[in-house]
Amino acid sequence: MEQAIIRVRMSSHDAHYGGNLVDGAKMLQLFGDVATELLIRRDGDEGLFAGYESVEFLAPVYAGDYIEAVGEIIKEGNSSRKMKFEARKVIVPRTDISDSACDLLEEPIVTCRAIGTCVTPKASQRK
Repeated sequence: MEQAIIRVRMSSHDAHYGGNLVDGAKMLQLFGDVATELLIRRDGDEGLFAGYESVEFLAPVYAGDYIEAVGEIIKEGNSSRKMKFEARKVIVPRTDISDSACDLLEEPIVTCRAIGTCVTPKASQRK
């Protein structure tokens, strides 16, 4: 199956809790963006996110972390598209070294997984 991938750096504006901890809802926002790209590739339309079947928050995300969000369509109906998503921490800040030091992780840390369903109405499908 075809995948869509985005990579973004979490900013201090994304930090919602003490210790620069990013709200888990930010991962769901990234999954929504990945789902939109998958629907555009598949149907030529942004479609609509209908809901999540499961969401697992597996590791904390902090301001300064680079997160890679990946998704793919795993099942298709006439208008529904079931997708699986994974968010991975790939770069982390190293403020213990300097304010601008970062490390590229040899092994990404999976921070969140989810399964959700999107719908592209038949009348809106162009492919």
